[in-house]
Amino acid sequence: PSRILPPLLLLVLPLGPVAPCSPQPNATRFICMEPTLTTFPSGLPPTTLAISVEFTVLATLLPSALAGLPRLQELHLSSNHLTTLPETLLRPVPTLRVLDLTDNLLADLPTGIFTGTSHLRHLVLQGNRLRVLQPAWFRHLLRLCWLNLAANALVEVPPEVFRPLRSLRSLDLSHNRLASLAPGALAGLRALERLDLEGNRLGTLPPAAFTPAPALRLLFLQDNELRALPAGIFVPLHHLHVLDLARNRLRVLELPPRPPGPVLDLDISGNPWVCECPLLALLQRAAPQLTAARDTLCASPVRYQGQEVAAVSRARDTGC
Repeated sequence: PSRILPPLLLLVLPLGPVAPCSPQPNATRFICMEPTLTTFPSGLPPTTLAISVEFTVLATLLPSALAGLPRLQELHLSSNHLTTLPETLLRPVPTLRVLDLTDNLLADLPTGIFTGTSHLRHLVLQGNRLRVLQPAWFRHLLRLCWLNLAANALVEVPPEVFRPLRSLRSLDLSHNRLASLAPGALAGLRALERLDLEGNRLGTLPPAAFTPAPALRLLFLQDNELRALPAGIFVPLHHLHVLDLARNRLRVLELPPRPPGPVLDLDISGNPWVCECPLLALLQRAAPQLTAARDTLCASPVRYQGQEVAAVSRARDTGC
C-alpha cells in the first residue's frame, strides 16, 4: 500500500501567539531557529507552554536549562548538534507531554532521563545514533502513546523492554539494523495499533512475534530480508487493516484472518513468489486485497516466471 505516514508532529497545543526567543511576558510559545544559536534561550516566562529550538548548532544543554518553566508541555529540539543530555534535564518540567529530539547526534541517553516525566505522550528520537535500548528509559512512561526510534543504529530490541508502555499506540523502529526480533520484544504492548519495521535486516520473525500486540491495525515489514514467515504468525491480528510485505525474499505467503469488516490493504510486491497451488489458492481469496499488482511477479515455476501472480491465480489452466 502507499506509505501511511503519521501526522507531522509539530506543536500540538492549540495555536496561539508565537514569539521569538527573546523573553516576552505574555507569550506562551517560543520558536528559536537562528542557525548560529549555540545556547538554549534563558529568561523565558514561567507560563511558557512550548519551546521549539530547531535547526541550530546547539550542542549541549545545561542541567538547569529548563529551570523555572514548570508548565512546559512541549519541547522541540530537532535538527541540532546534541550529543548528550543531562540526566536531570527534565526534572523541572513534570507536565511535559511532547519531546522531539529528531536528527541530533545522540548515541545514548542517561538512565534516569525520563524519571519524573510520567505525563509524556509523544517521544521522538528519530535520526540519532542510538545503539542500545535501556529498559530504564521507559519505566515511568505509562502514558506514552507515540514512540519514534526510526533511523538509529539499533541492532536488537531486548525482550520486555517496552513492557511498561501500556498506553503505546504507535512504535516506529524503521531503518535501524535489526536482523531479528527477540521473542517478547513487543511484550506489554496490548494497545499498539501501528508498528513500523521497514528498512531493517530482518531475516526471520519468531512465531509469536505479534501475539503481545493483538490491537495492531498497521504493520509495515517492507524492505527487509524475510525469506519465510512462521505459520500462523498473523493469526492473533484480527484488526489488521494494512500489511506491507513488499521487497523481501518471500516465496510463500501467510495472511491474517479476515473477520467481517474492511478488506486488508496488502502489498506483496517485489518478492520471488513460487506460483504453485498453495500460493495460488491463497491469492484467489486475497486478490481483492492486493494493492500493488505491479512487480508482484512469479519467480517460479518456469512456466509462470515473470507473470503477475494475480493473473496466474485467476487462470483456469493451473491444474490446481
